[in-house]
Amino acid sequence: MKIIVDSNIVFSAMLNTESVISDIILNSQHQFEFYTCEYLREEIGEHKGKIIERSHYDDQTYRAVEFLIFSKLNFFSEAIIPFEFWQKAADYVRDVDMNDIAFVALSLFLDIKIWTGDKRLRDGLMKKGFTNLVSTQELIRLRTQD
Repeated sequence: MKIIVDSNIVFSAMLNTESVISDIILNSQHQFEFYTCEYLREEIGEHKGKIIERSHYDDQTYRAVEFLIFSKLNFFSEAIIPFEFWQKAADYVRDVDMNDIAFVALSLFLDIKIWTGDKRLRDGLMKKGFTNLVSTQELIRLRTQD
């Protein structure tokens, strides 16, 4: 199963490499393929200080964790996404969170679900009819079915 991973999922995985979210990313290659936008690298980089502070990593450990998590993701350049998908994504995220437009546009373009832990985003998208979402609980269930 192919899945778009948004920033808050990666942020959570990096904060605690022993978490369920991290375990799913690191140990589900035979069940899931994870995709994301290049923008995620920038967004995670902007929160590097917060991740180091909360996780108590030193800089070397942070870089190792970032490399490990990023190595499990397939990164897509936003430049490959046609304009019409950006327009449709903007309609979905306009009143929710424009920072998530690239993830929604990529989901629409590839026609695969977004894995997000952002309740505000999830609820906002669903209110507008976007249901191409998957939760952590659903992924746990899917892993145990195999």
